[in-house]
Amino acid sequence: MIRFLINGLFRDKSRSRLPIIVVAIGVMLTVFMNAYITGFMGDTIEMNARFTHGHLKVMTRAYEENEEQLPNDLAMTEVTALKEELAARFPELDWAARIEFGGLVDVPDEKGETRSQGPAAGMGVDLLSPESREAERLNITGSIVRGRMVQNPGEALLAEQFSQKLGVAPGDEVTLIGSTMYGSMSMYNFIVAGTVSFGAEALDRGSIIVDIEDARHALDMEDAAGELVGLFDAGYYDDEHALEVAQAFNSAFVGDDDAYAPVMKTLTQQRSMGQLVKMLDVWSFYIIAVFIIAMALVLWNAGLLGGLRRYGEFGVRLAMGEEKSHLYRTLIYESVFIGIAGAIIGTAIGLFFAALVQKYGINISGMMEGSAMMYPSAIRTRITPTDYYIGFIPGLFSTVVGAMLAGIGIYKRKTSQLFKELEA
Repeated sequence: MIRFLINGLFRDKSRSRLPIIVVAIGVMLTVFMNAYITGFMGDTIEMNARFTHGHLKVMTRAYEENEEQLPNDLAMTEVTALKEELAARFPELDWAARIEFGGLVDVPDEKGETRSQGPAAGMGVDLLSPESREAERLNITGSIVRGRMVQNPGEALLAEQFSQKLGVAPGDEVTLIGSTMYGSMSMYNFIVAGTVSFGAEALDRGSIIVDIEDARHALDMEDAAGELVGLFDAGYYDDEHALEVAQAFNSAFVGDDDAYAPVMKTLTQQRSMGQLVKMLDVWSFYIIAVFIIAMALVLWNAGLLGGLRRYGEFGVRLAMGEEKSHLYRTLIYESVFIGIAGAIIGTAIGLFFAALVQKYGINISGMMEGSAMMYPSAIRTRITPTDYYIGFIPGLFSTVVGAMLAGIGIYKRKTSQLFKELEA
């Protein structure tokens, strides 16, 4: 019977052409949108993880409670030993010490007097150690606009937008005015090695990036750091694994009331990142639900039109003794074959377009100006194993539902009137 139904669909293309086109379009959009959300939202999460939150972050409890204030007076000490311990216990993560600080960047003139100045958000990262992956992780080299990468102690990178505001060029000297770990005033001179633009307003507004050892000297933070950031070597955040790592680390400090005891937080436990990660999971469900409903309605209407066109055929089959339930089942079987064919075609087309956007991307840097949150400057899809089968869910479900709704009319046909209808 299956071969008979398939041959019927091939020979009478009017029965299958429109439903297959509708299913293929819906599945294509489902696959592409899922890859788009996974890629764009995933890149947004990873960008925030690389620059600020990490997949996991270790801080003191006091620092964590006041993290938005960047309280370096509550920073961790003996960071080198702690970093080595973390690397030994959790080798699947790459750990890096960082110091985030605020201050005032002062630009002197020829006489040494202030020519211009502006508030800056500073970041001290390991830029000079040969084994450090921080420059690659933050894409600093690829973001340089003028000048070069930091190569020597005492050098700094300024955000291009910030440097233009201050009137600073590579090679100029600037003074960072801030507060040390112990609360006293600090003034430290840097040579501007280059300027960078990350394409994120939150970073380009007023950033200064220095080597972590220079930050320690400037802020009197010997072997100290505000935070230790850990990122999975696999490249993407794994919430379940991250929670296991954090629980294993924090269990050693249960019952310790010391405000300076270290505490580990996962990405989803920091600020609003948990909502962002949950949205990534929920949106895929919403996309499938929307396309199931939309395609089911369209296919229902298509089925009703097909039922009108095949009204006589159904009458003949019923008059010849075919049971209504059997006729109804054959309609559903036909819809399954149509759904499979449409899902295969739609998945192939959706993956094709997703692969193009994944490779070339769509530049949205102009749309992100003024955004307080860090977003990637280009939209890129990310094809995952889910994209190979997710289209079959709305593809099959909607065709079956549409056929079931459209086929209800079969049970309303009265056998006593069939021959009168056929004679007419």
